[in-house]
Formats: sequence, C-alpha cells, structure tokens
Amino acid sequence: MQQSSASNENAKGDKAFSSISLKSFITVMILLISILIISGALSYFIPSGSFEISESGVIIADSYVKGEVDGIAPWRVLTAPVRVFFSEDGITIIMICLFLLIMSGIFNLLEKTNGIKIFIGKLVRGIAKKDKILICLAVLVFMLFGSFFGMFEELITLLPLMIILTISLDMDTMMGLGICMLSACFGFAAAITNPFSVGLAASVAGIGVTDGVWLRIIYFALIYVTLCAFLLIYLHRIRKNPHLSPTYEEDLRKKESLDGVLKSETVGEDRTFKIYLVFFLTEIVILGIIATVPAISGYAIPILAASFLVGGISARLLVTKNAKNTFKHFLCGASAMLPAVLMIAVASSVKLVMVESEIIDTVMHFVIENLKDKNKFVAVILIYLLVLFLQFFIGSASAKIMLVMPIIMPIAAALGISPALVILVYCMADGFSDMIIPTNPILLVGLSIGNISYVKWLKWTLALQLIVFALTVLILLFAVTIGY
Repeated sequence: MQQSSASNENAKGDKAFSSISLKSFITVMILLISILIISGALSYFIPSGSFEISESGVIIADSYVKGEVDGIAPWRVLTAPVRVFFSEDGITIIMICLFLLIMSGIFNLLEKTNGIKIFIGKLVRGIAKKDKILICLAVLVFMLFGSFFGMFEELITLLPLMIILTISLDMDTMMGLGICMLSACFGFAAAITNPFSVGLAASVAGIGVTDGVWLRIIYFALIYVTLCAFLLIYLHRIRKNPHLSPTYEEDLRKKESLDGVLKSETVGEDRTFKIYLVFFLTEIVILGIIATVPAISGYAIPILAASFLVGGISARLLVTKNAKNTFKHFLCGASAMLPAVLMIAVASSVKLVMVESEIIDTVMHFVIENLKDKNKFVAVILIYLLVLFLQFFIGSASAKIMLVMPIIMPIAAALGISPALVILVYCMADGFSDMIIPTNPILLVGLSIGNISYVKWLKWTLALQLIVFALTVLILLFAVTIGY
C-alpha cells in the first residue's frame, strides 16, 4: 500500500534535496578569496587607466588615458563581497541569488512529496533502453536553445530534474550536469543567431545576423559531435567501472531512495504524475515564451523564479492537500543553498575590485595596441585572448560586446579581418570558459545544485575544454585561410 503524503514527508526528515558539503564550500571559498586578493594585488603592479564613454555607453576609440600605479585600498578588497550588492551589478546578483534559493526550496518541496521520484519513474520506465539516444537528443535541445535564443541561465531551472533522471538511468550526477549545463553553455558559445552575442555584435558591426552563418552552423555541428562523444565515452567508462564516477558514493545514496518508485507503480501515481507533468510543461512553455519574445528576455530570471515559486507550491498543495509542512520544507531547501549565496558574492566582487582599481581598461588598451600591424591569424588570437581575459571578470556577453567591439571592429577592418570573423572569435572566447572560470555565478549555481566541488568539476571537464580550445583555434585558422 502507498503511504499517505504526510507520513511519507515525516519519514524523510528535514534533510534538503540539494545541499552543499562543507568540504566543497571551503575549497571554493579558498579559491575565490585567493582570486579576489590577486585581483587587488594586480593594482599595485599595473597602472590604472580609462577610456572615455559616449552618452550611448560605448567606448570612444583612441581615448585611453593612462593613470598611476596606485593600488586599491585593502579595506575595499575585504568589503567587496558586501559592497557588490550595492554596485551597478547588484540587482542582477540579488536576482541570481533569489533564483537559486527559490529553485532549491521548490525542488525540496517536490522531493518531499515523492513527486519528482514518481515523475522520473514514469519517464525511466519508458526510456530506460534508449538512454544513449536520450543523451544525444537532450544535448541537441539544450544546445539549440543556447545557440538560437541565447538561453543559458534560464535552462539551469531544469538541472535538478536532469540530475535525478540521469541517476535513475544508472548514470551519475556529472552526466546530468553535462547534458543540461554544459550543453546550454556550449550552445550559447556555438552561437548561430544568439541575440546576446551574434545579434548585438552584428548590430554594432553594422552587418546582418545571417552574414557568415554557414561557418557558424558547421562550428555548431562540430561542437555538438564533440560534446556527445565526450558524454557517451564517459558513460561507457562508468558503466564498465562505476567507481570511476567522481560522484559514485553520493549517487549510490540518491539511487537507493529512488529505487522503490522506479521499479513499480504505486497507488495514486497517475494523478501525481499528471500534476507534475503539467507543472514542468508549464515551465518549458514559459522558457519558450521568454526565448521568442525579446521584450521580456531581459526579465527571464525573475519571471522563472516567480513561476517556479507559484507553480511549485501549487503542485505540492494539489498532490498533498496539506499545507502544514509546505513553509518548513521550502525554507529547509532554500537555507541549504545559503552558502552558495556567499560564494556568488565573493565571485562577483572580483569584477568590482578590478573596476575600482581601473586596470581592466589598461590591459584592454595593451592588447588593442598590439593588434596593430600583426598578421591576421595573430590578431585573431589576440582578440580571442582579450575576450578570455575579460570573461574572467565580466560574465555578461552583452556588456563585453559594448566594451570591446566598437574599438576592435575598426582595427580588424584595417587588417582585412571581416566583422563576421570577429563575431565568431568573440562567441568562442565568451562562451566555453563559463564552464571553467570559478568567478562565473551560474557555474557556482549549477555546482551547488549538484553538490559538486569545483576541483572535481575541473578535473572532469578540463580535457573537454582543451579539446574545444584546440578545435576553435583550428576553425579560426581555417577561417583566416579562406578569407572568411
């Protein structure tokens, strides 16, 4: 007999669905604080400097003014994780933190009612023998959302579901992160019409979004094949020897709690499944609307946070018909993610320190000056490295475009480098590194949801990142050679 929802909840205790281990938290905080200190220390060796900004927010070429080697005050470095919430990026950081807390709270609610297990159980019994096809299709879908619509952060809402699905299919947490987070990020980087990179950069350059699209399509296909191959090879390895999984022990515990609902149906399962199916389909529809309606795309995070909050609580109440423990379990899930908020604050404060010390413009000026009189391929690689440097401190694709494109485009044109090639270089440098740079808040969000340490993630993805870097350099060499 199936237990009542209330007794099921009581049996589960108060442990949150997603939580961050103390070891992972300490490791990431040591790394982030070290980066923060280094960022401040650089101001004692690199002179400050700045470009003039036009009324439209665009940097004015040849307006760089060199300053002195002043060194930022130590107190500004120490207080940056607090002050960042009151900076120009403060609203965005607060929304990302709230988004993470709401997601964690809602998925904890759904897990406490067995809703997610029942939902996944239904899916697994239908696709268990087609897992490799599922991987390739899921990767394609997530990459297409990133490549065509510029969706990355928004797709993280589906990460908890993908992690449970992959564990249920005898994979592991890493596969869930790879299928969802890696795919969305790589699709964003292998942009075909991404409005936040290709679209905005094309507008700045004065060309059409479809100019040079043929090479971007080939590039997308190569990245897709590379990512699928990486995931399938990894799946073969852990199926042959499960102990090779970095999350083997943790996933065993998660799998034990899932086995009951995965192997057989229980009384009332159909009704629960339908309720949660409606909830998740509604979220997918909202994702689709955000992707296709530019007017609301800038409000994606608050819209998704609100829809998850309302939809998740409504689904739970429909399943349990008991509001007694709703607030308690939501707070338990949300509070488990509070350490991630601290990590996001420290990661985001690195940019604040660099901006206040005024050395970003100095580094950018140095690279731009070295672009002149170089051959095309060397110039293209320098642009690549410049964007990679900026990516460490400025995660926003749009912000970096407005920062560098107005200056780089005229220099590239003088060297005979087409705007389409500059855009391709920018997309390559802007996207993939999001999944390896520890100052990226969305990476920290994803690792927090999966309870994966940054060190484990780095070891797991490093080979893939090196392969992708080599592939992108080869594509750029080919593009320069054919005069793309």
